[in-house]
Amino acid sequence: MRRALALVLLLLLTACSPSSSYVKGEVVSCEAITQDATFVGGVELECLDGTTGAQLGALKGPMILNVWGSWCGPCKEEIPIFRSFYEKAKDKVSLVGIDVEESSIEDGRKFVASSGITWPNLYDSDGRSREYFGMGVPVTWFIAADGTVVGKKIGAVKDENELITLSNKYLGVKL
Repeated sequence: MRRALALVLLLLLTACSPSSSYVKGEVVSCEAITQDATFVGGVELECLDGTTGAQLGALKGPMILNVWGSWCGPCKEEIPIFRSFYEKAKDKVSLVGIDVEESSIEDGRKFVASSGITWPNLYDSDGRSREYFGMGVPVTWFIAADGTVVGKKIGAVKDENELITLSNKYLGVKL
């Protein structure tokens, strides 16, 4: 009788515990990143999965490019916003991350997996992307279909409505 009571109590306690918000991420290939095949020169970054990545000047949208680092507190805070947005917008706009200033590529891969990131991420192993983005993260760029940078958000995106508004303003993406 005591065992049955203990089992019922245990089931009640676990059923009432808060659910985990953990979402497993995945290091995704960068093959789907849209680029201008005729573009020559510029900064080329490898993919976080270790394969060929992309040339920054060749990127074509509509695309949101989010520059982050696993060591960056505000970057960590905005990832759930991007995750939720991406679920709703992935058929209308590409989302690409750029992992910068990591001590190792493995740190970036672990961050992707633990943060629930499911979009392609480029990896800047030596700071080459500073030529395009300058210093500091997070920063989010909005790239039009012709490859033109049409907008930029410096600092963390505060909520999903902000990201939806910026995507509509700069890229014409309506959700």
